[in-house]
Amino acid sequence: MNTPSFDVVVVGGGIVGLATAHAVARTGRSVAVVEREQRLAEHQTGNNSNVIHSGLYYAPGGLKARLAVAGCAETVAFCREHDLPHDVCGKLVVATEPDELPRMAELVRRGKANGVEVHRLDEAGMREHEPHVRGIAALHVPSTGVCDYRSIAEKLGELVEKAGGEIHLGRAVRQVVRRGADVVVRTELGDLLGKQVVVCAGLRCDELATASGADPGIRIIPFRGEYSGFSDKAASLVRGLIYPVPDPAFPFLGVHATRGVDGHVHAGPNAVLALAREGYTWGTVKPREFLSTLAYPGMLRIARTHWRYGFGEMHRSLSRKAMVKQVQRMLPGVEASDLSPAGAGVRAQAVKPDGTLVDDFLFVDQPNLEGTGGPGSVLHVLNAPSPAATAALPIGREILERLTGERIAPLEPA
Repeated sequence: MNTPSFDVVVVGGGIVGLATAHAVARTGRSVAVVEREQRLAEHQTGNNSNVIHSGLYYAPGGLKARLAVAGCAETVAFCREHDLPHDVCGKLVVATEPDELPRMAELVRRGKANGVEVHRLDEAGMREHEPHVRGIAALHVPSTGVCDYRSIAEKLGELVEKAGGEIHLGRAVRQVVRRGADVVVRTELGDLLGKQVVVCAGLRCDELATASGADPGIRIIPFRGEYSGFSDKAASLVRGLIYPVPDPAFPFLGVHATRGVDGHVHAGPNAVLALAREGYTWGTVKPREFLSTLAYPGMLRIARTHWRYGFGEMHRSLSRKAMVKQVQRMLPGVEASDLSPAGAGVRAQAVKPDGTLVDDFLFVDQPNLEGTGGPGSVLHVLNAPSPAATAALPIGREILERLTGERIAPLEPA
């Protein structure tokens, strides 16, 4: 029996892998997506706050800044073209204490440098957008919105198949092996061949890189982000998106209130160290994985430096009263009785051995056996948490260009 062969094999059926496969298919190349779960978008893509990020927060000149700004517009255009749920509702970033004002000024600088429209508001202007919010100043970012990233990922999968590509579900990849002019993708259900391979394995990307002979230079540390649903009474206090001013020491945006495309309002996420790579609840424990995380030098350095922050996140996870205090900083009308569990996601955060949390998308090339790119090479995507869902379409084109040198235009809005 012949081993199926493709120009490109993409490992991972999240939105970044699917956007990459879609970009490849647009060039006429053959492509297959291999996903270990029985459904696309089961992890980071399908378990986030579904916010279309503007590109406000990210350091100018970085990949996040460039690709998120492009992705914001393209995500909206894609949803319009394919009649997918979305709402460009804008958002407020609210300062509740005077010491947050310099950080807010830095956000304005970054936003302008990244080409993001941003308006500074006083208390009165802030309440014109969100009448029930409390703060001393705010930024209004009109391009931010909400969507359903799972539906976008599934549509991308449909488009890949329509273009002749293949989607293989329930097929875990154990290793990719370079062998001259092609790469063997070893799975539980038999091998596939790709002239080139892209690994977008999310929570398992570092493990797969190591198993395939690459040096990732990082470890994925899983941080669970839990969401709290609002009662109807509390939901009536929120029109769109309300964010705090983020702490620059962390790549997390803080507990925010989001009105989703389905009309439901939730707050979150927090950032709790998960007890397994796919540790969506406190009861999901894999001792070997958790002990490996704790023993990693980068994790030890994070724990020594940020233990107060970590205990605070754990407290908010275990105590509804503690969680509501975080929400009440911006929405004083919300009470503990208004909150109920509303699921969780796990962020695949790349951490360096010195404890640095990688704050940009990270790609590592594994050249072919001759030490060049082209046939026989592998590209590993090693850090693609938020805003990767927003940026997925331009990330896919970026990866295509890195693989083939070919540049394709963004999709034209319908």
